[in-house]
Amino acid sequence: MSYDLIVVGSGPGGYVAAIRASQLGLNVAVVERAELGGICLNWGCIPTKSLLKSAQVFEYMKHAGDYGLTIEGEVKPDFEKVVARSRGVAEKMSGGIQYLLKKNKIEVINGFGKLVANKTVEVTAEDGTKSNHEAKHIILATGARSRELPNLPQDGKNIIGYRKALTLEKLPKSMIVVGSGAIGSEFAYFYSTMGTQVTLVEFLPEILPVEDEEVSKQMGRSFKKNKIKVMTNSTVESVEGADGNLKVNIKNKKGEIEVHECEIVLSAVGIAPNTENIGLEEVGVATENGRVLVDDYFRTNVEGVYAIGDIIKGPALAHVASAEGICCVEKIAGMNVEPIDYTTIPGCTYTVPEVASMGLTEKAAKEAGYELKIGKFPFSASGKASAAGANEGFVKLVFDAKYGELLGAHMVGANVTEMIAELVTARKLETTGHELIKSIHPHPTMSEAVMEAAAAAYDEVIHI
Repeated sequence: MSYDLIVVGSGPGGYVAAIRASQLGLNVAVVERAELGGICLNWGCIPTKSLLKSAQVFEYMKHAGDYGLTIEGEVKPDFEKVVARSRGVAEKMSGGIQYLLKKNKIEVINGFGKLVANKTVEVTAEDGTKSNHEAKHIILATGARSRELPNLPQDGKNIIGYRKALTLEKLPKSMIVVGSGAIGSEFAYFYSTMGTQVTLVEFLPEILPVEDEEVSKQMGRSFKKNKIKVMTNSTVESVEGADGNLKVNIKNKKGEIEVHECEIVLSAVGIAPNTENIGLEEVGVATENGRVLVDDYFRTNVEGVYAIGDIIKGPALAHVASAEGICCVEKIAGMNVEPIDYTTIPGCTYTVPEVASMGLTEKAAKEAGYELKIGKFPFSASGKASAAGANEGFVKLVFDAKYGELLGAHMVGANVTEMIAELVTARKLETTGHELIKSIHPHPTMSEAVMEAAAAAYDEVIHI
């Protein structure tokens, strides 16, 4: 078969690229070896948010008395049902992708896709049979998997990755989570809330190390308040034992070895791109440190071959892959396309409290040579936050003092993942600090903290 475009991978980069290409009149096929929707919909973003929602509801119920409500009897989680609900949500979303691809007349080719010569994708089906499919353009969107450390090989039972963490058969009594990025922190929060004794180990000085330092420190305090043991400047040296009786040797910030016992170790130390065995070497696609090299429009050095998402440099986030896919196919279709501005990419962590950020941290902005105006507004001064019983955290905005440009936004608190898009739009439109101050925000809302933080940067804040 011959197509205008073949997309290898159906995650949030691949399926979005395919649909946009079909909208633009291209004849499109998608090659997928597993479930439609990729890791995000099936084993990442969506099922984890389902688990986290169950944890949040459970937490509400445990604190019902704070809201003047009485619950008779003990409130406890049914772990099997929590996991089953998560898998049901994922399956529904995957089915939704199947519907969207069919609606847009996109052919789905099941199997493992590999580049071969002459703009051809060789697909190996589950039964081992091979078929060749030609296309004028081929987009590689093969995603990534859990990265394994040499001293933490995942066996799926004692040392696990994020996929197994989504589907454990029973709630462990104790767990050590290695790595405190978004994945590690979210699972630490979830399992701790469900009742597991959790220790979070981070190599760097603060948890959530890519976030603004004040946000990281706030989350460290929040985790400790929720009885998660946080060990920063620490590394897991080795794991001994089996069958739920593990002894984990951790080098602490003093350089001393501490021995911790637990049932399960969850390794959440990042991801590795799926670039093996997909024909890169055979057709001469250039890579660096395991990632495909592309230009601003995601073209590789091989004509007609493109790459997006987790297999290229940049933030490994679902919404980034989607944006890259759209940009790529619009360029293929001959549209006048602006390259993606990676300084406006939002990042979110769905713990309680939530974390959301965009742009430069205060430290990065100073290192870049900017003179800054910093505005910060605590949710403890927010009427809506107090009414909701969620007054933990703050909004912090970083402005260029010379021109009023919004350089970065950093939030920790309830619902901040829903609020960050306002700041992304503000930066995209080159909105100044004074324009944010004069943008009337509804009262009472959590989003008022954005206006107040901008006002704080210019000594105009009212409510603190």
